[in-house]
Amino acid sequence: MNPLVFGAFVIATGLAVGLSLIGPGVGQGTIAGQAIEGITRQPEAKGKIQVTNSK
Repeated sequence: MNPLVFGAFVIATGLAVGLSLIGPGVGQGTIAGQAIEGITRQPEAKGKIQVTNSK
């Protein structure tokens, strides 16, 4: 394989993987931030906010 093509392939793959992980990271950060904000406003609802349903 041509070294220039292989180098471009490696760089493109790294960029694609890196950029595709930005969205989920932002989403998880937003969810965690909103949960902390909800717990701060209503501490008695902590049990309901932190529940994960794994069925």
